[in-house]
Amino acid sequence: MNTSQNHKNLSKSNAALPESLLNLPEKVLQFGTGVLLRGLPDYFINKANQQGIFNGRIVVVKSTDGGDAEAFERQDNLYTICERGIQQGVVFEKNTVSSAISRVLSAKTEWDAILECAKNPDLQIITSNTTEVGIQLVQDDIKQSPPISFPGKVLAFLHARFKAFEGSKEHGMVIVPTELIPDNGKKLEGIIFELAHRNALESEFIDWLESSVTFCNSLVDRIVPGKPSAEVKAKIEAELGYQDDLLIVSEVYRLWAIEGNQKVKNVLSFHQADEGVIIEPNIDLYRELKLRLLNGTHTLSCGLAFLAGFKTVKEAMQHEIMSAFISNLMLAEIGLGIPYKVDDKVAQRFGMQVLDRFRNPNLDHQWLSITVQYTSKMRMRNIPTLLQYHKIYQCVPEYIAFGFAAYLLFMKAVKEENGKYYGIYADEYYQIQDDKAEYFYSKWTNLSSEELVTSVLSDKNLWETDLTNITGFTESVTTFLNLMIEKTVKASLKSYLNKGELVEYSRA
Repeated sequence: MNTSQNHKNLSKSNAALPESLLNLPEKVLQFGTGVLLRGLPDYFINKANQQGIFNGRIVVVKSTDGGDAEAFERQDNLYTICERGIQQGVVFEKNTVSSAISRVLSAKTEWDAILECAKNPDLQIITSNTTEVGIQLVQDDIKQSPPISFPGKVLAFLHARFKAFEGSKEHGMVIVPTELIPDNGKKLEGIIFELAHRNALESEFIDWLESSVTFCNSLVDRIVPGKPSAEVKAKIEAELGYQDDLLIVSEVYRLWAIEGNQKVKNVLSFHQADEGVIIEPNIDLYRELKLRLLNGTHTLSCGLAFLAGFKTVKEAMQHEIMSAFISNLMLAEIGLGIPYKVDDKVAQRFGMQVLDRFRNPNLDHQWLSITVQYTSKMRMRNIPTLLQYHKIYQCVPEYIAFGFAAYLLFMKAVKEENGKYYGIYADEYYQIQDDKAEYFYSKWTNLSSEELVTSVLSDKNLWETDLTNITGFTESVTTFLNLMIEKTVKASLKSYLNKGELVEYSRA
């Protein structure tokens, strides 16, 4: 389908698309083309534009080689958001054509065009989602085209803006990263300032950064799986009457909690369009509940569920034993070990909502996609909970230990090809997309399972602490890992849970 025809068909959908929405000025620079950004921040901005509130579009910077960048060009950057779920006990379905994105620029081939955006006086906001490993300090030269790292690219852009407007404070920026790490905005800010000093940038620019650029911590919470299955996509497209290679399906629930003051609220005026955008001086409670109960449960369950033969979260939640494991992991251990002062009833209520979201029959959330950057997710999301639980109860949280053992088994690569590492399950290879894949390949090649557990748990470079100091944790993880190796993961799960120690939580 050619571009104009596709644009025409998308525009004729049940979500009317006035031409005026395509002519709004560019106000946001976004690093990342992923489904989470398109299904949440971009969703809010599109909704606000439709209500005549924000009136601005998004320039997207594509920094990786993955994904289909040409699809954006083919479709004039239009795509369909299909919300599916239950809202206040009623089935909810809505299809919206988003026109929030104005264009997609490649950092590799169009860096000069990206820097040119710094001269745009309407541009006020930078957003990002570069996964947990994106916000890292690496030696970087901002004069490169482009700089290597995400923070380096942001710094180069800010420096170009500083020069374009001769240090005008009125042309500062509000930067809202959405990476799932604690204090993501403040961490990015610290790296930006360090890189500015390492690049020997002028003191006037440093002063401008301090006075005119605001970095906001933020938290995103919406389940937006990757590209829907061919069957689901075909069914939706038949209903819509057009083809959409960028179509995404999301749950109805949505939250973007942003730490900021009135100035931030004024710039992020799209918050007025949807109660899912919360701007408050402190968002720690939202972050802890989501990071631990939703993301932490995902992380401790993904390897286990995948190696037990479940492809999607929905499928796992339909299985009695796997569902029982997930609910008890969340409510009986993670919920009791949140390293933040949270009322038990608040945690339980939030956990119940998350379980309902996991059961959404309309979402095909792939467990394998959740394993991307498994190790960094485990460190950020689960290790603080593990330490806090043990500190409070002085015993091993066994569901966490079981999930950790499955993580180690998932990380067992059996072959390497062109720098990529693959494990095997049911005679099929799966890619281990983790920065530590080579590390684990070496461990599994040279150590017994007992030696591997001790070596990995004691590695402070991985966990920032020695996990073998948690009394009984090494022994529990080793026992569960050997059980999985001997019996298969699914049989081990059934054998363990059939001890009668687990009864799934219910609303009753």
